[in-house]
Amino acid sequence: MPKNSFTFKQFTINQDLCAMKVCTDACVFGASTEVENVNRILDIGTGTGLLSLMLAQRTNAQIDSVEIDEDAYQQAVMNVEVSKFAKNIKVHHQRIQNFESTKNYDLIISNPPFYQQSLKSTDTKANKALHSVELSFDDLIDSVLRFLSIDGKFTVLLPPFEIEKLIQIAQKKGLYLSNKMSIRHDESKPIFRVIATFLTQKVNVLEEKTLIIHNEDGRTYSIEFRDLLKDYYLAP
Repeated sequence: MPKNSFTFKQFTINQDLCAMKVCTDACVFGASTEVENVNRILDIGTGTGLLSLMLAQRTNAQIDSVEIDEDAYQQAVMNVEVSKFAKNIKVHHQRIQNFESTKNYDLIISNPPFYQQSLKSTDTKANKALHSVELSFDDLIDSVLRFLSIDGKFTVLLPPFEIEKLIQIAQKKGLYLSNKMSIRHDESKPIFRVIATFLTQKVNVLEEKTLIIHNEDGRTYSIEFRDLLKDYYLAP
């Protein structure tokens, strides 16, 4: 999928300046995030602005998109400005730890750096995008708790091992897992990403489901995946 731009039905993502390119799991994340009754959204680590634009397509909510990397910030600004959703999205260039807002958010989303203790590459941009150089899981949860409304939702995309670590940290701080979607490339492959949603209140029943991206041939998209992305992807 990586290329200098990716065209969706209602907007285009230019990504030549960003370390993190448009990827299938991020598209699943944006398409599956519920936005009913959501008026204010915070996107932590917006990158190209992909998630903010995907959500703007389905809601009239005001969206604050925060990005620490200078080039990614500039890329997000450009992608937002040329879209028809520009009036609903404001991109901020700063660390989420330093971000200020006078209002809370109904929905907070994040596709955060997830390598917490692994070897880093010599690519500074990749390190910021993939490793917790600037944003630890503790910092992420603390930031969410600062801005999330009492009835709000925090939704995050991470690999399976990292999501379990985040769940533990979140629960200790007062955020509780309410539902979880596991993502597989196909039936024969292991889970490679998990979308988890947290609330400020404990739930009695945890909702869990699995999305299979490809059919058994490993090439064609599953019916569930096609249905989820039908409003975004140009090709079936």
